[in-house]
Amino acid sequence: MDALWLFGDQLGPHFHSVDEHAERDVLMIESRRVFRRRRYHRQKLHLVLSGMRHLADELGDRVTYLQTETYREALAEYGKPVVVFEPTSHAAEKFVAALHEEGLVSEILPTPMFALPRTEFADWAAERGTFRMETFYREQRKRFDVLMDGADPVSGKWNLDAENQSPPPKGRLTLGVEEPWWPTEDAIDDQVRADLDDWDLDTVGVDGPRVFAVTAAEASEALAHFVNYRLDDFGKYEDAVMADDWTMSHSLLSVPLNLGLLQPLDVAHAAEDAHRDGTPLASVEGFVRQILGWREYVWHLYWHLGPEYLERNKLEAHEPLPSWLTELDGDAVVAKCLSSTVDGVRDRGWVHHIPRLMILGNFALQHAWDPRALTDWFATAFVDGFAWVMPVNVIGMSQHADGGVIATKPYASGGAYLNRMTDYCKPCEFNPKKRLGDDACPFTAGYWAFVHRHREMLALNHRTARQVSSMNRLSDLEQVLEQERQREVY
Repeated sequence: MDALWLFGDQLGPHFHSVDEHAERDVLMIESRRVFRRRRYHRQKLHLVLSGMRHLADELGDRVTYLQTETYREALAEYGKPVVVFEPTSHAAEKFVAALHEEGLVSEILPTPMFALPRTEFADWAAERGTFRMETFYREQRKRFDVLMDGADPVSGKWNLDAENQSPPPKGRLTLGVEEPWWPTEDAIDDQVRADLDDWDLDTVGVDGPRVFAVTAAEASEALAHFVNYRLDDFGKYEDAVMADDWTMSHSLLSVPLNLGLLQPLDVAHAAEDAHRDGTPLASVEGFVRQILGWREYVWHLYWHLGPEYLERNKLEAHEPLPSWLTELDGDAVVAKCLSSTVDGVRDRGWVHHIPRLMILGNFALQHAWDPRALTDWFATAFVDGFAWVMPVNVIGMSQHADGGVIATKPYASGGAYLNRMTDYCKPCEFNPKKRLGDDACPFTAGYWAFVHRHREMLALNHRTARQVSSMNRLSDLEQVLEQERQREVY
């Protein structure tokens, strides 16, 4: 029986310890070239290495753990064919296919990392030119019988998103919920940190205490803690942002999920069980929508749309990423929301979905940053970013660079949205209500500049045509546009 070669994002027991594979030997490879290939966040490299080494320690004599410059060196040293699961990027898939042709890989197995197999999604998507997550999500609920009452959704509603859009609670600096589960570092983490120091890699961000689960046991504990103590408050404030509460009531499970430590159906069922025990349905449904809906959707569209999707640039955005972003220098930015978000990426390699979409993504959209470069940045600067995660999220959802294949409208907004959904604006030097002047909010002014730049496209979309009409009534539009042309640092 050929050994299993496990990549660094295939670490859960559903890869290596189910009945079909429990008797196989395991091969794991640390390829130094992989870590040098791009400029990753320092903490991301720590998490991947820590997860791999913890699994090797757990599997003991069952695993052969090789540290080489390249994968090919390790495979040659191992000297026997191996079995692999479907990898998680186009480049890795091409590489594994070549190894299969050469006989170094004897079999490529469907990945257990997602609930829906790739072949079934391909059948679903075959006749579709555009894609809407809501349709996919409802079919996922039916297929896996999650939050269902027979043929109908529990409560009679598929989507409770309208109940998940409350602004931050007034007069409070934090949400005041139970803290997340935090891991305890050990000798393996110490050695990973020492090795990363010795390797002198070109990374971004700062080193810091590990705050995400990297073993199956840790991931299970983190999931149970979230479901028992934090899921209640997740839904209501899912889209809110608080400067002094970076976790709010979010699960912090994206890292263990994307390292392959948790099976998504197990996560969805844990949330479903919590609803039976009294957790509000809006919170449970909103969380399940992220796990069985959006996350699976993004994975499958990565494969369906192909590597050429990364080249989509419908809005012809070609501006380079600013150095304050690529160097994670929040001190170089005056706008409180941008500065705090960049600092969060620097310090943890993580901010939740609203700072990603409506602060970083919104600003990038308004200022025509190159979508391919932005996608690469998100994939390397975020600890939960992998090749499959970011194209649909950035090219499609955030930057509308695919012209509407994924999203029905561009996610652009002015300062009013940020003033409502975050607590950044009150202490900020910029006024979210002003679009002109030294204290004009860059999001407000940038929003109208964006609408002007793409007015023909936006006028044809019934969801954005009103904004074009509003822009046409702005008496100071030319002044706003000139101010935006001259403004360099926000």
